[in-house]
Amino acid sequence: MPSVFGGDRYFDVEAEHVKAAPEDILCRITVYNRSPRDAALHVLPTLWFRNTWSWGDDEPRPRLALASGSASHPVVRAEHHQLGVFYLYAEPGATLLFCENETNTARVFGAEPATPFPKDGIGDHVLHGADTVNPAGEGTKVAARVRLVVPAGGQAAVTVRLTREAPDQTTEPFAGADELIALRRAEADEFYEAITPPAVSDDAKSVMRQALAGMLWSKQCYYFDVDRWLRERNSHPLRAPARRGTRNESWFHMFNHDVVSMPDKWEYPWYAAWDLAFHCIPLSMVDPDFAKSQLDLMLSQDYLHSSGQMPAYEWNFGDVNPPVHAFATLFLQNLEAGLGQVDDSFLQESFARLLLNFTWWVNRKDIGGRNVFEGGFLGLDNIGVFDRSAALPTGGRLEQADGTAWMAMFSQNMLELALGLLERNETYEGFVLKFVEHFFWIAAAVDPIGEHPDEMWDEEDGFFYDVLRLPDGTGTRLKVRSLVGLLPICAITVIEADVIERYPQIAGQVRTFLERNQDLLANIADPLVPGVHGRRILSLVNEDKLRRILARMLDEERFLGPHGIRSISRWHLDHPYTFEVHGTEHRVQYEPAESTSGMFGGNSNWRGPVWFPINLLLIRALIQHYRYYGNDLTVECPTGSGNMMTLFEVAQELSRRLAGTFLRDADGRRPVYGGTRLFQEDPHWRDLVLFYEYFHGDNGAGLGASHQTGWTGLVARLIQSLGQFDADTVLEDRRWPMARPYRRLADAPIAGVRAAR
Repeated sequence: MPSVFGGDRYFDVEAEHVKAAPEDILCRITVYNRSPRDAALHVLPTLWFRNTWSWGDDEPRPRLALASGSASHPVVRAEHHQLGVFYLYAEPGATLLFCENETNTARVFGAEPATPFPKDGIGDHVLHGADTVNPAGEGTKVAARVRLVVPAGGQAAVTVRLTREAPDQTTEPFAGADELIALRRAEADEFYEAITPPAVSDDAKSVMRQALAGMLWSKQCYYFDVDRWLRERNSHPLRAPARRGTRNESWFHMFNHDVVSMPDKWEYPWYAAWDLAFHCIPLSMVDPDFAKSQLDLMLSQDYLHSSGQMPAYEWNFGDVNPPVHAFATLFLQNLEAGLGQVDDSFLQESFARLLLNFTWWVNRKDIGGRNVFEGGFLGLDNIGVFDRSAALPTGGRLEQADGTAWMAMFSQNMLELALGLLERNETYEGFVLKFVEHFFWIAAAVDPIGEHPDEMWDEEDGFFYDVLRLPDGTGTRLKVRSLVGLLPICAITVIEADVIERYPQIAGQVRTFLERNQDLLANIADPLVPGVHGRRILSLVNEDKLRRILARMLDEERFLGPHGIRSISRWHLDHPYTFEVHGTEHRVQYEPAESTSGMFGGNSNWRGPVWFPINLLLIRALIQHYRYYGNDLTVECPTGSGNMMTLFEVAQELSRRLAGTFLRDADGRRPVYGGTRLFQEDPHWRDLVLFYEYFHGDNGAGLGASHQTGWTGLVARLIQSLGQFDADTVLEDRRWPMARPYRRLADAPIAGVRAAR
């Protein structure tokens, strides 16, 4: 089948939006003709009002109409009862086409038309000459039709302007447009230059900038009134008549009407809670206030359930995502502390609401009350033997190594937040002790004293596994070597020596607790033994466990791929794990690309590919352990190579492999594009980087949603950190380095709008 882009017979369309003022927006649409022949084209910049008047609330209908008073430019007057009056200016020669923003009921439903000028009327008129635009020059949707002849290999542009200025206030609405666009381009260049370390290569600079621009572009207004949605379907649990069993019926309190960072504004235009926590890390590089607002939303009264559960995503708010929002809050706290700022109000409110969420986890997801946690698929879409979103075919429950590790990490993050708040408010002392104890009870449950066939740690394999707990109480390990077994090393926090010195009473109480329970904590890193600079460590793994897990993680025949840590060990390619239940074989095999399993709607894509968020947490774990062990602890990387590295050097190596997914290699090819020739070779395509949802475990090719700049936008922070930090900096710094602002940012001169191209 020939490519639609074969023979270069296509157009590139570039849209640039710049602001002269907060309510004065210029839009320039430039069309590039890549073909060897001149081509005629119709360009239709369009303005419309969202249809809220049809909801039955007697909301006033807005109005778009041809404006009078401008002899040289077509002008639309836009009037809305809340927004007021704006004017849309088009270039001389443009034709204004009006219709209504109403569904074409005759075409869609075979019903009587609601209007002779439906929302697709402009397209029908341009393509077929249909009489579907309003000759009276009014409606709720309008397009400025411009006919262009774009020369072969050339370009042509169309400009429109949306502003408060009426026609009697301006005679030349596009005066200075070229200069304004040039100014905003220069400001964007200046801004990105200020947050990019000089050591970063030009190619990596481009990737970093495109990742951040994609993060900004992925903001979207999200509206969902769940109460109304349920009432419209007679499914509200508190209002008769009620039809039970509708999704999200217990979330009737939710009213979402906010600007939210989307996983992928094109393919997944809704928020996902745990994605959003990772979005905050790259977003903090360009708009830390917006990053904070995203955490505020997820923990706000309109989102957080009264039980303390956080909403997962639109198709089922009640699904359980990993509790990573305390991690993101701590990241932003450290970032602001590095700039000499402390937002006590944000931290106190976030801590209080995170405490509700923590309590929900403890009460709902530790069924046996043993500090061993469940949670379902936890975002790692069926990485294991069974569909973790459904009842187990065996009955019983799944005690999850990842769910338990997430809760250990949640405890540590809350501990660090409490320590930060304690500096200014002594009432947080009790919370420090609470979360120290929570962490150690979880640590004791993960690997209890003695050898047990039903505990998560497998001493023979040197790895953590989920445990299948059967209805009779017996348990068996499900020996799938996956990220589930790597996540426990991410539960790591390092406490500075001066913290212990500043709070001797707390230190004494913790010491008493540890001495009293010393026998239960023999299998984890000893928190009483000082490391580099007198630091203390809270980690689920001691040095021996850490070395054994890393030996697998850094093995290129197992987890370590050329572009990051795989989600399942490549060992399972030739050694699939099987588990039989009632004569049915359940099988897990390494799949480096798209899933071949129909489980969970065919979305079992955590069985081999590389995912950026977990890789980031593994890098953090390596750096945190390095801050405790320092240069004395070295491991082989890759395993079996004889090449010894410190944990910081391993973190750098992993960061380079991840970033290298997008960078040109020695042959000038970007691994992310695999064998896609157009993106690899065409000069118009090769530097336009897409940030996919996940990546081929063996070659780094992009997979899944192709605009998932969301959590894959983390590559921007990795690139910045690679150009910024060395081992000495990491050992001396009090925080995780990635939560430290780049030095030049505070002094960056930013005029006008922070534009992103």
